[in-house]
Amino acid sequence: MTPENLLHYPFPSQKCTLGCPILDRCLNGGIPCNSITEIFAESGSGKTQLCLQLSLCAQLPVSLGGLSASALYFHTEFSFPFRRLHQLSHCFQSLYSQAVIDEANCSSNYNNYNPCDNIYVQSVHSADQLLDIMPKIESFLVNSKTHFPVRLIVIDSVAALFRSEFDNTSSDLRRRSLLFFKISGKLKELAKRFNLAVVVTNQVVDFVGSGEGVNGVRIGNLASLYSSGRRVCPALGLAWASCVNSRLFLARDENGMVDGDEGSSPCGQTKRRLHVVFAPHLPYSSCELVIKREGVFGVDR
Repeated sequence: MTPENLLHYPFPSQKCTLGCPILDRCLNGGIPCNSITEIFAESGSGKTQLCLQLSLCAQLPVSLGGLSASALYFHTEFSFPFRRLHQLSHCFQSLYSQAVIDEANCSSNYNNYNPCDNIYVQSVHSADQLLDIMPKIESFLVNSKTHFPVRLIVIDSVAALFRSEFDNTSSDLRRRSLLFFKISGKLKELAKRFNLAVVVTNQVVDFVGSGEGVNGVRIGNLASLYSSGRRVCPALGLAWASCVNSRLFLARDENGMVDGDEGSSPCGQTKRRLHVVFAPHLPYSSCELVIKREGVFGVDR
């Protein structure tokens, strides 16, 4: 058995579609269950929109790549983008509502199906608060009486939970790392027990220095990461990198405009690219993507 052979073995976990065949092909089927997937990018790159789209697609039947499931969505900064969710939900409903209703097998009392009703939103303001509510999350997973079981947890973003509470002292850094391991350990435990897909978003910081990777340590497929013309690296450092199973990078290039209809502008849009930085079941791959009113879509070039 060689590392190359392992790449050809099927990944045993179920996956959730991102709602686009090009993006799914880049990720060999979508976001895997039983693990933590991190999406990191600078602000405005589309990571929240990907998470909203994923939360809707989780409701799709397994035959269409979904999980026939609800989602728990924890937002940690700003206000939750309900307006954008409803916009995406309207497009999703026009395409898939009958398939979801048929899968629920309750058409008679589910005629007023609204995809937003299956996304449970909760604000979280600190790492300690997130750790404290873990028992409540577990209780909700066990006892929820929802139309669909919860199979997706999104934390958007994990970096915001650690932004202001910790100083750059050895004691605070140790406490921060301990919280990393406690939170990720509990999330992995829930993912294994309930067959969940767990997705967290992370931010970037400017890379200062020379050489490869962070602090001279290269993690994953890419020796260096660039977004908006700047060299960047994921926030939270090496300790957090060891807490996630898969890491995806959304890069922006504001100088590379492509045809599209981002927002309502007819003149083009910022070029974006999704990279697989590391994953136990994937080789390196990447694809260009665009954000439209209807959602996030890969571009096959």
